[in-house]
Amino acid sequence: FSLRQPQDKVSVALGEMLTLTCTASGMIIPGAVRWLKGWGSDNKTIYDQKEKPLPRVMRAVNESDTDFTIYIRNVQPEDTGTYYCVKYIKEDTGQEKVFQCGNGTEVSVQETTLVPGMVTAAAVLCFLLLLGLFVALCMYRRRRQGGVGSPCSARTVAMGSFSSVPVQSCAGTPGTPSEVLDAESSHLPSQQSSKEENSIHYADLQPLPPAPRRSRSPGTAPTEYASLRVAAK
Repeated sequence: FSLRQPQDKVSVALGEMLTLTCTASGMIIPGAVRWLKGWGSDNKTIYDQKEKPLPRVMRAVNESDTDFTIYIRNVQPEDTGTYYCVKYIKEDTGQEKVFQCGNGTEVSVQETTLVPGMVTAAAVLCFLLLLGLFVALCMYRRRRQGGVGSPCSARTVAMGSFSSVPVQSCAGTPGTPSEVLDAESSHLPSQQSSKEENSIHYADLQPLPPAPRRSRSPGTAPTEYASLRVAAK
């Protein structure tokens, strides 16, 4: 009969499963195989072949006479220690005694261990946080630039008998209604007071009903327009 315990040292993470290997070969000798934590008078039985196992301990191969490997689930810091696989035999008196003992396996529990899955999750979370911060910064800068670069104030201009409509007055912006106002205001009389320099002029050049012909001096053309002045705010 031979008892073999190949593991000298085993390191396991907190909460993981611990595997303790023990195999037997040769003759089958009556007597139990036990796993002990510690040696001497202060040892503690972790697994007994003849008894019900502890809640966190299970046999790797049930009812085997050669493989006595066990698993300890959800390893805790108090599981740190040295474990021995021991073969007992019964004497004629009925008492058990140690027949063979393994070399012992020293177990250490790592309380702070980063699992690869946790590392991946942390990396993904950091990336999402940075991406969200970048998007928020871009939106803030866009809003700020839009507010500073568009000094356009809405103004209301009444055209003839039509209802009031808002007109954007943006100086220097091509294609805006301000150019139309500037172009049309150029046909207005040039006599303006200093108080009217900030006024907006709109000339309604809609066709008027034909007026009765009157005598006019040669070289002159009729000019008909309506002018509306709105003070600029």
